[in-house]
Amino acid sequence: METVLIAFILMTLSGILLGCIIGAAAKFFFVKSDPRIEDVNEMLPGANCGGCGKAGCSDLARAIVAGECVPGSCPVCSLAVVGRIAAYLGVDAGSSVKKAAVVFCGGSNSKARKSVNYNGINDCISASLIAGGPKDCRFGCMGLASCARVCPFNAIEVIDGLACVHSDICTGCGKCIESCPRKLIRLVPETAPFHVYCNSPEKGVEKKKNCDVACIACRKCLKAAGEDQMKIEGFLAQVNYDNMPGADVIEKAACPTSCISSPENHFPGTLKKENAAR
Repeated sequence: METVLIAFILMTLSGILLGCIIGAAAKFFFVKSDPRIEDVNEMLPGANCGGCGKAGCSDLARAIVAGECVPGSCPVCSLAVVGRIAAYLGVDAGSSVKKAAVVFCGGSNSKARKSVNYNGINDCISASLIAGGPKDCRFGCMGLASCARVCPFNAIEVIDGLACVHSDICTGCGKCIESCPRKLIRLVPETAPFHVYCNSPEKGVEKKKNCDVACIACRKCLKAAGEDQMKIEGFLAQVNYDNMPGADVIEKAACPTSCISSPENHFPGTLKKENAAR
């Protein structure tokens, strides 16, 4: 009985001692949190998409309060929310160019040739490891919807074997970029009037064998827009998004393969916005 009593007393004393040590350590190492961080975090959308370059909304809230980022850094926030955060902190809202993802390919099933009937895992990375995917073009979209599945906002839809982005739903978070093994997806200014929907660096003759809407580097767009707004990298035309040309370039260039197109006219069918908005 004495042994039990002694053990009980020792355990009680040990518990009290450890409690005191933990309490002292908690008080000594306590870091006071700025209450504004929690308030800003509540104003942010809570999507945690990473489009701002931070680990999540809470990390962005901390950076905004610390002055490391401006309130306009969040690509998902509306202008009203950005203004509310700026007014709350008494800082400038800042300006940022709204960006959206673009799939730089026009090779839908009706435009691009298929080399094999792929019947494997419905994933672009897996398919790319098997004979280079289902289409002859080794640089185009495989249409297996890997990018659509990782998009947290359902902004990507696959139509006729081609991934298409709803720019009005896309927030520019960039999660789809890493899902594409062909590096077809890039973030560009949402206001860009047109894009060159091709990614192949091959010569025009080789491209045309694989796809009807490939860029053949004929330089017509370069002549129509000027070298400060368009450029030719090897055998591929590219838009200078830092000095964007006007929409009239599409008509002036009269692209022989129609690889230059506005987002509205590019999609190989009707975008099913009711599906993408779910």
